[in-house]
Amino acid sequence: MACFVVPLVQAIATTVYRKAAHGRDSFVGRNLATLEKMLWGGSVMLIVDHIINGELTWKFPFFTALGVEGGGAVMLREMLTVGLPISIAVTLFWAAWCFLKERRAAAA
Repeated sequence: MACFVVPLVQAIATTVYRKAAHGRDSFVGRNLATLEKMLWGGSVMLIVDHIINGELTWKFPFFTALGVEGGGAVMLREMLTVGLPISIAVTLFWAAWCFLKERRAAAA
């Protein structure tokens, strides 16, 4: 229900960092746009999925869980148990992909 919040916040932070950083000569700087696209794409996909499943609505409080007692705690638990592992997995996959890409470029 709120698992997309953590990757969305990471996507926003990555976008801000990429736009503020001027050095593209580092390992991270050269590949940061890829992480940004992965996070934004995944976040949008999760938002659409949650809208389709009725967990997000167009009226306040937007999250259906917030309409019931104790819903905030349920949302926080989901962000920590589902959203955080999603963000970590995407970042680790990106780091491995970048490492292999840089290694292949160095060998060529």
